[in-house]
Amino acid sequence: MKKISINLSNCYGIGQLQCGFDFTNADAYSIYAPNGFMKTSLSKTFLDLSSNKESSDLIHPDRETKREIKDENDEDLKPEQVFVIEPYNENFGSEKTSLLLVNQTIKKTYDDALKKIETKKDELFKRLKQRSGLTGRTVTPETELLKRFGYFSIYDLLDVLEKDVSEKPDERLSVIVYERLFNEKALVLLESGQISQQLKDYIEKYNELIEGSPILSKSFSHYHAKTINKNLADNGFFAASHSVNLFNGQTKEEITSANDLDAKIEGEKTRILTDEGLSKKFEAIDKKLTTKELREFRDYLLDNKDVVAELGDYKALQKNIWLAYLSAERNCYLDFVMEYRIGKEIIKQSIAAAKQEVTEWEDVVNIFNERFTVPFTLEISNQADVILKGTRPELSFAFKEDGQPKSVDKKLLLEVLSQGEKRALYILNILFEINARRKLGQESLVIADDIADSFDYKNKYAIVEYLKEVSEQEKFCCIFLTHNFDFHRTVSGRLNIKTENRLFASKNGRNLSLKKEKYQNDPFKFWKRNLGEKRYVISSIPFVRNLAEYCGRDADYKRLTSLLHIKSETAGITLQDLEDIYKPIINNPNLKLPDPHKSVIDVIHELADEIATESDEEAELESKIILSIAIRLKAEAFMVGKIANQQFVDEITKNQTLELLKKYKNDFSQELVLIALMEQVNLMTPENIHLNSFMYEPILDMSPKHLKQLYAAVKVVH
Repeated sequence: MKKISINLSNCYGIGQLQCGFDFTNADAYSIYAPNGFMKTSLSKTFLDLSSNKESSDLIHPDRETKREIKDENDEDLKPEQVFVIEPYNENFGSEKTSLLLVNQTIKKTYDDALKKIETKKDELFKRLKQRSGLTGRTVTPETELLKRFGYFSIYDLLDVLEKDVSEKPDERLSVIVYERLFNEKALVLLESGQISQQLKDYIEKYNELIEGSPILSKSFSHYHAKTINKNLADNGFFAASHSVNLFNGQTKEEITSANDLDAKIEGEKTRILTDEGLSKKFEAIDKKLTTKELREFRDYLLDNKDVVAELGDYKALQKNIWLAYLSAERNCYLDFVMEYRIGKEIIKQSIAAAKQEVTEWEDVVNIFNERFTVPFTLEISNQADVILKGTRPELSFAFKEDGQPKSVDKKLLLEVLSQGEKRALYILNILFEINARRKLGQESLVIADDIADSFDYKNKYAIVEYLKEVSEQEKFCCIFLTHNFDFHRTVSGRLNIKTENRLFASKNGRNLSLKKEKYQNDPFKFWKRNLGEKRYVISSIPFVRNLAEYCGRDADYKRLTSLLHIKSETAGITLQDLEDIYKPIINNPNLKLPDPHKSVIDVIHELADEIATESDEEAELESKIILSIAIRLKAEAFMVGKIANQQFVDEITKNQTLELLKKYKNDFSQELVLIALMEQVNLMTPENIHLNSFMYEPILDMSPKHLKQLYAAVKVVH
């Protein structure tokens, strides 16, 4: 981003603006714009671009807006390439602050551990989904496990369940489809207790039949018998010509094969589950299952009637089913647990390292604390989470009073801070944003809009120092906007901004232009070099008058005062007289002023008439001083003529315009319109005339339009 071209039409207060900025051999530009010219409008336009919003003319929305801001390749600047620093925005907070807290080495170790854990967890839960039938987004194996075992962390739960996960899974429970048995409606029914009596009756009858079985019992169910049969068969028991004896209630019956034993067990199971009395108990339950969802529950029970006997404690059954699933997937489960325990230790170490990490965030805070004077300190309270999890940073504040810090939240802090201190906190957020952009390597056009307003000098210079560092960054281009000429002069000098990059905003109607600063820091040096032009001769009168006063040249001081007030000798002072006064004071013995015999007051009025017809963009500092002098002289001449008391005028030794105004108001109290005009003269012109090398900013900041209007009004009455 070496060159920026701007073409704007009807963007807020800007009618037209075409300009370019060349950063090829420069770091920054500084633009001075008096109040009401263009500064805020230009800043808002760039802010729109950075926010990816359209610009407009708020007062005249019907006017067509053009906003073309392009780089050297004639491509539009992207929103992320522009950062606007507003004068103050209490709600601003950098979205990139967390980047300053990231230690990539720690984060990678942490992320790798998490990834391995998550991979094992995903594989386990993929299998649990298949077994349970819980494939939706709301009710999942994870949510059900946490709910049934009363845990908040699935990792902690799976870690502690290892002792309950059997090496030999309960094959009967491990094949139950959890979603069909415990669908939402079935759970509501079970939790309501509406079938608790029917279940109790069924369980009692079932237990009665089991206890009456010659083969089975409560402690030796058909499931236990089938498990024994399977183990015997798998281990070659019957193949080795062994046999088992079953007691049928009267005698022992020898069983010589797995098939025969299985037939005996299934036969006894069928006899019990088809018992007429037990079937009637099931029918009582069935009558309660009327809805579609409950009919699905009923159908599942019909296919798995032995489960009905365990629904009396359905919560225990739920837990046992999940344990059966985990036992059935024991190898996958143990892989997860082992990875989790290894990773947990790595994560613990990473968190400890993250908490101790000295980050770029702290570097920014340290810079802020060293350079800015504020009554608070701050720290980040969740540094580890920001580094490791990408969590948004949470700042905590401590307000310092009598050397004792007290923790406060940001809202309360803002209530007790001064405006300047609030702005300092805002600047801290700006520092975060800029440093984050630097870390990202983000090419950025920084538009700084009067960010030093309302700061004391210490903090103002701290900002200038930081802006200098920003402008020197390789991928940063800076444009500083200000309506404060002192700040423009300071930032231009401290940042060593090139002559051609120090710009003044000029306004002609609604159209704007940017031109190279005429004076380059000190207008008086410029005027001294150009005294061959009458404008600089006249505009130098107030400054040379001050120098005469400081040097004890009373006669020269008095004579120059007669060119700023109407005195008896005013009309007789010539440019030759002015030359004689200037030579020793400004140490220029070779000075030759044009038209030496011409009256100075005539030159003042001629120049004022000339300036009044020029466009506003031509009204430099010297033009506004000349207008101010001419306004006062005409106003005083008017009042002196009306008062018609030369003795009174001659006796005035100071504040002549004010004293004349008092007398005029007293003698002509009925002339309200003219009194108001004279008061306006007295309010507007003194600071513009009594200027020195330290205080010419007020007249710079004043719009020439107001002075021209006032001059026209005074000229009419004179």
